[in-house]
Amino acid sequence: MKANLYAFDDRYARGGLNILMAPIYSLSIAADYIVSNSIQFWFGESFIHHKPHIFDMKTENLFKINDDLNPSLNKAVDVSKTEKQILSTQMVSVNATTFDMNIVYTNGDTAVLRGEKNGDAVTYYMNGEVIITTSIAELKAFKA
Repeated sequence: MKANLYAFDDRYARGGLNILMAPIYSLSIAADYIVSNSIQFWFGESFIHHKPHIFDMKTENLFKINDDLNPSLNKAVDVSKTEKQILSTQMVSVNATTFDMNIVYTNGDTAVLRGEKNGDAVTYYMNGEVIITTSIAELKAFKA
């Protein structure tokens, strides 16, 4: 908007430029709202200026609900503590169309990633739940 003010000295030209720039404004606002604010919300701080998200600011409030909640629900999740680090993996061929990857995490947890080929698709399961299905062509493109 500041650049628009410097572009012309006429209020009608500035207004016209503002209308022409409206699609760009809406795209940048959407990107900020969807991407930037979502990242800030879930990580608890701005990745640009490292300040707390606006939703975490301390203010005087009309309705106080935090005292009634479990304290773990009052703050953003620290994802660095929720990520599991893999200690080891072992691939096991179950049959001609199925493999298992046995995963051991550093905290002692285990998981099984299973891949099952069915025609031109491979479906992946983690502990019995479907996570994704990919085509053989997608796998070949990824490998390349």
